[in-house]
Amino acid sequence: MIKTDALIIGAGPTGLFTAHQLKLIGLDCHIVDNLDKIGGQCIELYPDKPIYDIPAVPECTGEELTNNLLNQLKPFKIEFHLNERVDDVKKENENWIVKTNNNSIFSTPNVIIAGGVGSFEPRKFPVKECEKFENKSIFYSVKDKNLFNGKNISIFGGGDSALDWAVEFARNSKVNLIHRRDDFRGAQATVDKVYSLVKDGKIDLYTKYQMVSVKGNGKLDSIDIKNDDGEVKNIKSDFALGFFGLIMQLGPIANWGLNINKKTIDVDTEKFETNQKGIYAVGDICNYPGKLKLILSGFHEGALAARACFKLARPNEKYRFEFTTSSKTIKDRLGVKSD
Repeated sequence: MIKTDALIIGAGPTGLFTAHQLKLIGLDCHIVDNLDKIGGQCIELYPDKPIYDIPAVPECTGEELTNNLLNQLKPFKIEFHLNERVDDVKKENENWIVKTNNNSIFSTPNVIIAGGVGSFEPRKFPVKECEKFENKSIFYSVKDKNLFNGKNISIFGGGDSALDWAVEFARNSKVNLIHRRDDFRGAQATVDKVYSLVKDGKIDLYTKYQMVSVKGNGKLDSIDIKNDDGEVKNIKSDFALGFFGLIMQLGPIANWGLNINKKTIDVDTEKFETNQKGIYAVGDICNYPGKLKLILSGFHEGALAARACFKLARPNEKYRFEFTTSSKTIKDRLGVKSD
């Protein structure tokens, strides 16, 4: 069992900044996230898209914001538990016992839900037979691109992820790009690059087609795709990759006895605490009068929730607010030499 002052659920920008605030005031924390990478929506939904509402940062991408937040956390040793979903939360004396689907168990007086609009799960192929090939020949994300070198790859989707990987894999592999429409949602520069590779014979493009069946014994051998006119084509495929976006849902959080309000969680505006003592909600998932779903709002909410955690984590100590510009203690935690 892992004992910690606070457990943060969600490794997006709000979760990362909340961790910074906890460490700044001397509290320990761990971060759990259902995704396989740090960054939340910023990385999964718009890693290359510009963000304009971060104070003192005129423009940055989701990836740049994530990297900057991670750099801000460098003075602290934060342990991340990725690819883990929190399934069960129960009260035991003064602590919450939190269990994940990977059998990690945490004991903590404070749980901070910073999970955006809930957990992310990929939209999957509607063909039932795909399930037996998942994580073997059919994937919804790329963890090791070397696995696909020199193979026949069928990529489905019309957004940035599908187009970016089609361009990447066209260097060393045979790529089929299949999309249910003629137009693409990705960046125009990438769309232009795809059409250039199609012209050069490095990508075979099938628009207005969708998967209807898969074939193989143990591993994928080929796929059948059908267009709007009913024409079916069989395509040799060692791998199929589906990039259809993400389904956002509360998941197990809905069963924790929290005040759920239209897939958000009601909180107070003093501590951003829920109706359960020691459980807080910050970022897009929380709700209160005047709520703005902005990243900067999440930073504010995380800062206040972090300070509320101090009372439960250190019941025999009194929290004393200190400015980072003048506090020797805070500078020591950051590894900054005092004047």
